[in-house]
Amino acid sequence: MRGPARGRTRGTRRAPAGGLDVAIADWLAHLGAERRYSPHTLAAYERDLRQFVVFLTEHLGQKPALGDLEALAPQDVRAFLSARRAQGLRGRSLMRQLAGVRSFARFLGRTGRGAMEAVEAVRPPKVAKTLPKPLSVSAAKRIVATDGRDFEQRAPWLVARDAAVLALLYGSGLRISEALGLKRRDVPAPGQGDTIVVTGKGRKTRMVPVLGPVLGLIADYDALCPYGLAPDAPLFVGARGGALSPRLIQLAMARLRGALGLPDTATPHALRHSFATHLLGRGGDLRAIGELLGHASLSTTQIYTAVDTEHLIKIYRDTHPRK
Repeated sequence: MRGPARGRTRGTRRAPAGGLDVAIADWLAHLGAERRYSPHTLAAYERDLRQFVVFLTEHLGQKPALGDLEALAPQDVRAFLSARRAQGLRGRSLMRQLAGVRSFARFLGRTGRGAMEAVEAVRPPKVAKTLPKPLSVSAAKRIVATDGRDFEQRAPWLVARDAAVLALLYGSGLRISEALGLKRRDVPAPGQGDTIVVTGKGRKTRMVPVLGPVLGLIADYDALCPYGLAPDAPLFVGARGGALSPRLIQLAMARLRGALGLPDTATPHALRHSFATHLLGRGGDLRAIGELLGHASLSTTQIYTAVDTEHLIKIYRDTHPRK
């Protein structure tokens, strides 16, 4: 336990008894009612903040009141993060915990209960970038195929729609937002073109090629769709004809994972990673792949060289006769 920091007086702005607990309850109610956080997320936020309060109780020698939170210095917050790291937490968990404390601090400021400036002055922990986990070629092909989906208890047009979206992610390397942002006029009929123009991050547009089989899947979906798809309307629609949510494609991928016995890393975004990795493995030019993916910098695309090298090393270790 350490004494009060030089130049500050602990407890001089003591809040009324129960002030902190009431503030926490109000904050959680705000997150649930106005921010629409799920009960699971609310429980995680409350747990993270309670751990911060428990740490401060030992750190300051008394349970903190709202005035004590306002008097905190950045080194107090860093001491909390160091203590949590010593308990085994790593980058992402520490970042999440700091985000919860920051959310509470901002709530205090908005509701006139004090400015908890020390929390904003502390930089979030650095999180090491993890390499994407591409699917095998055979697994990717099985995901975008429409046959063998007898387990699907849904309307055929919905199955065809999901297959078309997933085929675009793997066949053209689109982000899910880019695929769902396409208008009907953006995609040519089979035999009438082989490129589309997509709008990516920063509203930047780029032209990407589309394989004939992918255009065929889109045409199949279009023919089965019960809603008339106007040229300037979204190409992919939900069950009621409105804009299709990315969450529905994620759920479709989850069903496929279970049916095909694929790992949890088989996500819609993994199909985009697989597109780039498989092109690179077949001798594709790194800069050209970056253009297809819509990367602003070549350094962003270079992550796939590490992925491909990792895959090659695994094959070497698994198959070399002298292993």
